[in-house]
Amino acid sequence: MTDDPRTTTDPHADAEILTHGASLADADASLILLHGRGAPAATMTPLAEALTEGLDARVAVRLPQGAGGVWYPQRFVAPRAANQPWLDGALRLVHRLIEEARGAGVPEGRIFVGGFSQGACLALEAFARRGRPLGGVVAYAGGLIGETLDPADYPGGLDGTPVFIGSGDPDAHIPTGRVEESATLLRAKGASVDARLYPGLGHTVNEDELDAGRALLQEALHADR
Repeated sequence: MTDDPRTTTDPHADAEILTHGASLADADASLILLHGRGAPAATMTPLAEALTEGLDARVAVRLPQGAGGVWYPQRFVAPRAANQPWLDGALRLVHRLIEEARGAGVPEGRIFVGGFSQGACLALEAFARRGRPLGGVVAYAGGLIGETLDPADYPGGLDGTPVFIGSGDPDAHIPTGRVEESATLLRAKGASVDARLYPGLGHTVNEDELDAGRALLQEALHADR
């Protein structure tokens, strides 16, 4: 019998991981994509296809499924304690998938993390808290997690990792101020951040954002970092 994700200390420990593209054993790069609140992991497949279209690399895409369709129960700007133990479990899962890619021989500079909405918030938070460079981060409609952001919670050492953050302005779920604050904090920790606000976009992803994400991956794959 599976533990109830509302009571277990690690709700995402047995998360299903969907795959797309190359296997890790044959991959030149890895892309971990995180779904939004209430969405199945499979809904990220079209985004994976859009981001990897035309790339001259074999990309192993990993699409994890959050317990009960969520990564954490409350809003991302709620106090962190209100989102435990889901949030810490989700962070462990993302970090585990990164380490699995490294263990399969994919260099850190070719490992990418991204997501939409709640998944975008988790991608940014996992990257920033890990405190080591990656190939890049693509966050659609998201920001760093917590009621307030304390730079001391993030170890830095992000060493020029490219980060794209795109969000509607306004977005009913993602405060514009948090997008800007997240970009500022990540830059201070060494990341190279491209943050774009789109008036009237709402809570979705547009073609400019897809082009930016695809360009980030392509440029990082050819960067000498």
